[in-house]
Amino acid sequence: MSTVNRFEHLRALYMARPVILAPMEDVTDLVFRRLCRGVGADLCVTEFVNVEGLLRGARTALRKIELPPDDQPTVIQIYGSDPARLAEAAEVSAAAGPTAIDINCGCWVPKIAARGAGAGWLRDPGAMVAMAKMVVARLPTMPVTVKTRIGWGPESEMPIVELARRLEEVGVQALTVHCRTAKQGHDGPAVWEWARKAREVVKMPVIVNGDVRSASDAARAIAETACEGVMVGRRAIEHPWVFREARSLLDTGVECAPPTPAERIELCKVHLRANVAARGEKHGVAVTRRHLTGYLKGLPGAAILRQRLVVTESLDGNLSLLDEALARIHNAGTMMEAVA
Repeated sequence: MSTVNRFEHLRALYMARPVILAPMEDVTDLVFRRLCRGVGADLCVTEFVNVEGLLRGARTALRKIELPPDDQPTVIQIYGSDPARLAEAAEVSAAAGPTAIDINCGCWVPKIAARGAGAGWLRDPGAMVAMAKMVVARLPTMPVTVKTRIGWGPESEMPIVELARRLEEVGVQALTVHCRTAKQGHDGPAVWEWARKAREVVKMPVIVNGDVRSASDAARAIAETACEGVMVGRRAIEHPWVFREARSLLDTGVECAPPTPAERIELCKVHLRANVAARGEKHGVAVTRRHLTGYLKGLPGAAILRQRLVVTESLDGNLSLLDEALARIHNAGTMMEAVA
């Protein structure tokens, strides 16, 4: 893809009001990106990649930037506290062929932010801008984007509006705004108004993030902020169908039907098989459990089924339990039809 096409391709993605899978550590791996893309995610972002690990060739970091041909469009997100190392790692990541390189300036977790990485950059917005300028200069043929929060602490110190303007000036191509402060973490409501304020002062696309938990949230967030799209994080872990539902509402104004019991169980099976293939049986089964509450929500006997699944360690055992549940649901439906 030519330089011009890379930048035009990214802008075209944003102009289509994308519903984007947020970067989440140990969640948004290749398996989950494929799964979410299959139910409507327009653009996916990798788990964040530690630049030091990447530059020393750590296996985990290298795995995170592997992008097979079917894993597009995907953005690689990197994080670190040293501008020069970020620029170097961005160049390494760009060789993997992502849609863009995103710089994480929003992770509030103390072990990240305390070292000056992630949301730690918000303590010195000027340094963040200088860092972004260095990364952009290192990647003349690859779009660079930034994901950040509205500020580090109290409302009197919110730098996001001026920060958005300055990031655009140094060549950042898009900005995702998680509408909480770093100190808030996940506490309190996300105030989308800050994304609107940032959007008003720049020409680059702005994506609103935080508390987008349904199709109606997605539509309302875009309507209230005039942002180009929305990013969905924690809701996708339990209900990846949110991408399909949001896409339907944004494109047609019609809410699509929720996933059927069969769809819910089939997604469990698909996710289990893929995780086991990628991580091995023990780990693959274990990491899929975090999704089960949401995937199985609303099914008859869901609580008992989950209790049985979480103590079953084999893939075959899990698949058998899910098949049994599907058979019960099918038989109940057949009986109801017979009675009617």
